Amino acid sequence: MEAYYYKAYYQLEREHWWFRARLEILSSMISNRIYKGKSLKILNAGVATGATSKMLESFGEVTSLEYDKDCCHFLKEELKMDVIQGSLTDLPFKDNSFDLVCAFDVIEHIQDDQKAVHEIKRVLKQDQKFFVTVPAYQFLWSEHDEVNYHFRRYTRTQLGKLFSEAGLRVNLKSYFNAILFPPIALVRTLSKLLPNKNTESQENRSDFEKYTPGSLSDKVLYRIFKTERFFLKRGVRFPFGVSILMIGEKADP
Repeated sequence: MEAYYYKAYYQLEREHWWFRARLEILSSMISNRIYKGKSLKILNAGVATGATSKMLESFGEVTSLEYDKDCCHFLKEELKMDVIQGSLTDLPFKDNSFDLVCAFDVIEHIQDDQKAVHEIKRVLKQDQKFFVTVPAYQFLWSEHDEVNYHFRRYTRTQLGKLFSEAGLRVNLKSYFNAILFPPIALVRTLSKLLPNKNTESQENRSDFEKYTPGSLSDKVLYRIFKTERFFLKRGVRFPFGVSILMIGEKADP
């Protein structure tokens, strides 16, 4: 990827309605379900342009890991952010190193997702937590998944099984981005039926490119999506959604 891509993505992570609302939901879930007032040693795997790492700094000492070399260069040179280049399938850390391992929309990018989960387990301290998010439902697969190099989308059952079979305990799993699920599912379905006029162009193939910063729709979508944090904090588990979140721990059977 060229440097301009990361500059554009940096703005997306901080301005786009989906990223902003998701960040508030993630922070709320950590405050409510994981953080107990004691500083945590945190691994954030797949940091992209760093918005999630900045959020996680409120809860402890964050180690940022990113697979893409060019992205790491951007983070180090442009943002002066400490980041380690490495893969979630071969983490450069000792066993039992972290109190919290986060992988926010990362595992779907990894072909061997089982190996990635075993690495999460290996570097996690006993009785400590992991927090992951992934995109939901293979029938929602679209050009957005292709241009973002996804291997798959998950159901809640599939994701839970992936982690439980690795010997990790799942404490909470829920779909989210549920309120907007019907219109998003409709748009994705219709896009498969309509002819694609930009088959040779990357432009507008990602969902993130189809918005105008500061527009009325951007503000409305942000407010709708972020309201889900209040339901999730109060124990509501959505039966469907565009994404899945899951929190669990490394614990004896």
